[in-house]
Amino acid sequence: MNNLYENTTDMTKKRILDFTLAVIIAPFAFILCVTIIPFIYVIDGVPPIFKQTRVGLDNKNFVLFKLRTMVTSAQQAASHELNSTQITRTGNILRRLKLDELPQIINVLNGTMSFVGPRPCLPTQTELIRARTKLGVDSLRPGITGPAQVQGLDMSTPEQLAIADSSYLQEWSLAHDLLLMMQTFAGRGRGDAITRKHEL
Repeated sequence: MNNLYENTTDMTKKRILDFTLAVIIAPFAFILCVTIIPFIYVIDGVPPIFKQTRVGLDNKNFVLFKLRTMVTSAQQAASHELNSTQITRTGNILRRLKLDELPQIINVLNGTMSFVGPRPCLPTQTELIRARTKLGVDSLRPGITGPAQVQGLDMSTPEQLAIADSSYLQEWSLAHDLLLMMQTFAGRGRGDAITRKHEL
């Protein structure tokens, strides 16, 4: 294993893996989204797709896509700052099954995200952005999942989260990426911060 940022060959391998998997998964993700969207529309109204500005590679902003799981009046804030009462009826199910992340296949295809990497934060989360930049984490594309998610960390502990992201940067390998994806698929980690806050 080595520092991903310092090895352009490994960065290319990671991008090829992302794009290849995204192309394979995209048709299935599309079918699931087309199936789910009418339920969101009928039960929770419009819009069924949620778009939000997040911080990505080299601290540049990009638009992240998700299936909408929050009420339209919910504030633009990190999950740990929101209340579980703001989750919609369909949103509870989608978040528990992690199906709300399906549209992020678009982000992987267009190169703004990776399957594995630091979870993209909001531009207003300046403490986390500074901590990640200090440790070189801003050199990574943000991920749909990552070591912090598998460990059950959320953005309420920015320094701890940045350190976990940094360890991934230093110890990257294709095998490690595949392992983290399999662990996520198997339900490893504690889920999102809103759900945990509701359960505690």
